[in-house]
Amino acid sequence: MTHRLNRRSLLQAGAAAALPLLPPQARAQERRFQPEIGTWRSFELTTTVNVAEVKGATQLWLPVPDVATDWQQPLDNAWTGNADSARLVSDPKSGVRMLHAEFSASQTAPMLTLTSRLRTRNRAVDWSHSGKFNEDPALLRANLRPTELLPLDGIVLKTAKAATKDASTELAKVQAIYDWVIANAYREPKTRGCGTGDIKAMLETGNLGGKCADLNAVFVGLCRSLGIPARDVYGLRLAPSTFAYKELGGNPTNLKGAQHCRAEVYLKTHGWVAMDPADVLKVARQESSEWIKDPAHPVVAPVKKSLFGRWEGNWVAWNTGHDVTLPSSASKRAMGFLMYPNGENVSGRFDELAPDSFRYTISAREITA
Repeated sequence: MTHRLNRRSLLQAGAAAALPLLPPQARAQERRFQPEIGTWRSFELTTTVNVAEVKGATQLWLPVPDVATDWQQPLDNAWTGNADSARLVSDPKSGVRMLHAEFSASQTAPMLTLTSRLRTRNRAVDWSHSGKFNEDPALLRANLRPTELLPLDGIVLKTAKAATKDASTELAKVQAIYDWVIANAYREPKTRGCGTGDIKAMLETGNLGGKCADLNAVFVGLCRSLGIPARDVYGLRLAPSTFAYKELGGNPTNLKGAQHCRAEVYLKTHGWVAMDPADVLKVARQESSEWIKDPAHPVVAPVKKSLFGRWEGNWVAWNTGHDVTLPSSASKRAMGFLMYPNGENVSGRFDELAPDSFRYTISAREITA
């Protein structure tokens, strides 16, 4: 039986000497990366969980697309499986919505499939035009607050002031912070999952290696510390990049590990603007056979330029929440964010970063909606 839940209203290549670093398909594209606002793409996204180790009653929490904007439109969610109950719930504090399923102790093989449909498209800001934007003051205040892993004083504020010492305007400060993250941080492939986003520890130790939830969190925290609203946007890559950057897309038939956090900043003259310094650092570290440390390199430069104000619509945004608690969980410990399937039984919380032992799969297919 299917349970329907609800509906809700993207430089050319550089010198020939650099070409040996590029995969053949990339040479054909001449390393272009410039997403433009275009047509909507529709996707059906499927997450299936088969609980591996059954001990007493089981609970599952699965993220759902819950960001509705001019670049993403959630359509609907449906679930199948043998849960005793499954419904959309919200964390009262963060507002993050998720599918919560409960299985009784008598259920020997808990299984749940969540299917979400959505539309998404490329995003790009027009820097040549500015205006006056009005946003809910409460929302802006919420995106200026410290969180457990994003303090806004001490080393965070000190770093932000040093990074922006030559910047006088809001936009110039954001550009300086973006450039500072790219110049000082780096992608660390050995980091589990997407990282934790503990920016205080990163800045205090000087260890600025991590993945997207670490690197973009540094950007967000530095912006917030200067009074500029910013937020992490937690999501999942759905499809390959149309610009032939292998690290900027996902394999839709197997999206385990395709989770990706992006960022946004609110500018009074342009509203909410796309940012992704973490993906610039990912391209620098992993797109080619060598770690590229020069952001002006022809592989990295187009990405660095475009991801300040743009991103490609081959990605779904789950939510923008920090310090998320799972409703009805035995553990009251807040998580830094909700970007992966989660579950627990009498033995405790499952390892969300171990899909082969937790036993969940994620896939997507492009559809005609």
